[in-house]
Amino acid sequence: MESFKNWMTEAANIMFDDSKNDLRSLPKSVRLQILIVLSFVWSTVFSLYVFSVTSFIFGWAGVVMAHIGLIIAVYLTFKFFHKKQEQPVSVFQSGNYNPAKIFAIFFIVFFIFIFTKGIDVLTRTNSYETPYTGPETTTEERIKRFVK
Repeated sequence: MESFKNWMTEAANIMFDDSKNDLRSLPKSVRLQILIVLSFVWSTVFSLYVFSVTSFIFGWAGVVMAHIGLIIAVYLTFKFFHKKQEQPVSVFQSGNYNPAKIFAIFFIVFFIFIFTKGIDVLTRTNSYETPYTGPETTTEERIKRFVK
């Protein structure tokens, strides 16, 4: 078990360390795009496995939005911290409320909303209380009405 933990730690270090990652030669925006596409693919696989046909779309949308929101939130966080090292002036002192920062806050709120809807789909029970008793006539009787 310890060797598995070491292997997972090393794999995570290679994947998330820019100096060791195989995608290090690509621009950061392309890497972000690749991560979003991979989250889309794995969310679809997970949703096909977990959700039923009736709840697939809502569950899939919740999972996809959660992945995309998480990836973009992490990307924007690193980007803002990197800019902060270059510009030590506070946003509140400079009054620089640029659209990217407003979008980030809006997206976090939207992400939380979508994620809670996905959890709601997972925990909801069947709302159909009327039992199905079947058709009023048999199949043969229905066919005889059309064929004389």
